[in-house]
Amino acid sequence: MQNVTRRLGHQSSISSFKSIYPISHQNYGSNHEQRHVSTLAPKGVGHLVRKGTGGRSSVSGIVAAVFGATGFLGRYAVQQLAKMGSQVLVPFRGSEDCHRHLKLMGDLGQIVPMKYNPRDENSIKTVLAKANVVINLIGRDHETRNFSFEEVHHHMAEQLAMISKEHGGITRFIQVSCLGASPSSPSRLLRAKAAAEEAILRELPEATILRPAVMVGTEDRILNRWAHCAKKYNLLPLIGGGRTKIQPVYVVDVAAALTTALKDNGTSMGKIYELGGPEVFTVHELADLMFDTIREWPRYVKVPFPIAKAIAAPREILLNKVPFPVPTPNMFNLDEIHSLTTDTVVSNDALTFNDLGIVPHKLAGYPIEFLISYRKGGPQFGSTVSEKVSPDAWP
Repeated sequence: MQNVTRRLGHQSSISSFKSIYPISHQNYGSNHEQRHVSTLAPKGVGHLVRKGTGGRSSVSGIVAAVFGATGFLGRYAVQQLAKMGSQVLVPFRGSEDCHRHLKLMGDLGQIVPMKYNPRDENSIKTVLAKANVVINLIGRDHETRNFSFEEVHHHMAEQLAMISKEHGGITRFIQVSCLGASPSSPSRLLRAKAAAEEAILRELPEATILRPAVMVGTEDRILNRWAHCAKKYNLLPLIGGGRTKIQPVYVVDVAAALTTALKDNGTSMGKIYELGGPEVFTVHELADLMFDTIREWPRYVKVPFPIAKAIAAPREILLNKVPFPVPTPNMFNLDEIHSLTTDTVVSNDALTFNDLGIVPHKLAGYPIEFLISYRKGGPQFGSTVSEKVSPDAWP
């Protein structure tokens, strides 16, 4: 009898609690038929509670889900976010080692790796359950048998935007696209990026789009690839004669632009920024800078576009026709060759680093100092110098 009385009393207290604090039964993560309107607050993240002096041991109030954090730009973006006291959720689909280097970038418990499947909507919702900021860095410069350009660059980005829209607690959405993204681009990758921008802004008009040019840094896929080719084969192929104009940017500047846009209390929301370096190079001029840094005599083979496309075409033809993975394209990537048929520079009327209050670095000097490791005989030597150089003369 006493147990019955206690049970009734407990139920009565629960009923009175519910009457005072009504509990919503529409939990995030359940299947909704209705797509909600955008919930991004026009004030950005300025209202979040902050504690501390602003360093890595502070609390910025930002819980950022960084998709693509294990990639090239990702490591620099995570480092910038963690340095300001943000908690960073790192979704990954590879091995447990692929995110290990990111754990050291934040204070204890601030970098949170989370296993997920980009094709599983519920696993994405699990990642976003505690987040208030979403940053999409997902990208790949070549197709595989499992992932096409359209799926990686367009459909995954659109899915993130739709889930963020339903979430109800996402205050900022930042999409990292590519400079030159356009529906009329000869590159499928750039067309897919343009389609992703359109889909994201349709779902979340307050989202911020960043379009970086080709990025340069310690782990980049342009200067490292060129230097490796020059050292291994003693020459470098110049596709289209190296006449295409590009505007390479230091990867640290792009990461700084990302965090600056995140902290600006909403002034960058709904805007598109084109992020190029302070100098415009032809591909030939950039290759000359690479050869000068690694101290090798420049040797080029000029490859016309039709021949370059013919060399790269067999991989694309066989990609989905053979029962085994085909090699990853190195110097001859068909989609990259298509993109090199047009110049890729910042538009005259575009928002740039200047609008974010950032002065981008020139490439010559520290941003490409990592190329010193390719010098023959050690960092103080090289094929173009015959005697030991003083450390004061290092670039």
